[in-house]
Amino acid sequence: MIASGLSRFFFLCTALQVVCLLLVTLATSVPASAQPNPYQVTYNWGKLPNGRMMGVVTGVHPDPDGEHLWIVERCGANQCAGSDLNPIHKLDRDGNAVKSIGAGLFAWPHGFDLDFEGNLWITEGAPAGDARGNLGLERGMGHQVLKLNQDGEVLMRLGEAGISGDDARHFNGPSAVLIAPNGEIWIADGHRGGNNRIVKLSPNGEFLLQLGGGVESLSRESGRFNDPHDLKMDSQGRLFVADRGNNRIQIFDQQGELLDIWTQFGRPSGLWIDDNDILYAADGMSGEQWNRGWQRGIRIGDSRSGYVSEFIPDYEVPTGSGIEFLATDREGSIFAGQVGRQRFEKYVRVRP
Repeated sequence: MIASGLSRFFFLCTALQVVCLLLVTLATSVPASAQPNPYQVTYNWGKLPNGRMMGVVTGVHPDPDGEHLWIVERCGANQCAGSDLNPIHKLDRDGNAVKSIGAGLFAWPHGFDLDFEGNLWITEGAPAGDARGNLGLERGMGHQVLKLNQDGEVLMRLGEAGISGDDARHFNGPSAVLIAPNGEIWIADGHRGGNNRIVKLSPNGEFLLQLGGGVESLSRESGRFNDPHDLKMDSQGRLFVADRGNNRIQIFDQQGELLDIWTQFGRPSGLWIDDNDILYAADGMSGEQWNRGWQRGIRIGDSRSGYVSEFIPDYEVPTGSGIEFLATDREGSIFAGQVGRQRFEKYVRVRP
């Protein structure tokens, strides 16, 4: 009788273990792509002056007025050096360009931000040794961050034109710029093969601190970087770094202390955090070449908890890099630049 009871007891325990194992396996094996996609996309959204072709879109940001959207594109192609076209455009709600500025100022524009006064900040993102920067270097351009007003007047230049370096006054293909609410300037320096560092400057451009860094400084260590590609800040003042080459987001406070590391957003190229602290991560490079086992697309989640709640898959056959830059408007629509396909897209929520 006792032996029979023990047998039933051990059988029940084994069965419960099997059930628990199955539940854990199912919970951890469901890919992000299995989540419902509540958005509908419009390809080739936006119209440039005189019907000209949209270049590679490398920056998106809503205007402070809430009625317009600013984009940066590479002069109808993937290069602005030698072009007389304007690469910066202000679009209305229907996607029509109402203002275009910046002709002749940039060779290979990359990072983009708007400060709270509506000034535009753009980086030159080709690092030393990158062939995409050669045309700019021939013209004495590159390795800088420029601040413009909305009429295209240059208000500030950071870095030395055409000269790369890793000290307090030079950059090496800076990939992103972020202006904090207090006016401090954060720069991801730089693009592939660049300095792999994050730099903080005062509102006047004075050097304050550096995270990671140095030529040939690629690292997988915590608090260091491999191709830091974008920067955003949440309502708590935490700095989010798209540490793309390491397939992760690293989060810092404003003194540069590492707070957290998230790998659940895939291989992030671009980030956006809206007024409700919703985090949007553009993963245009996952797949067999760079991040096996992950699907490219847009991952959406809570910037406070890190929980990924929605996923917009990229169903198309990969053509180079996919979405790398994105932003949202007040209605929650997503605007994104497809790099390899050289197009600008709008995603509208069609269901809760």
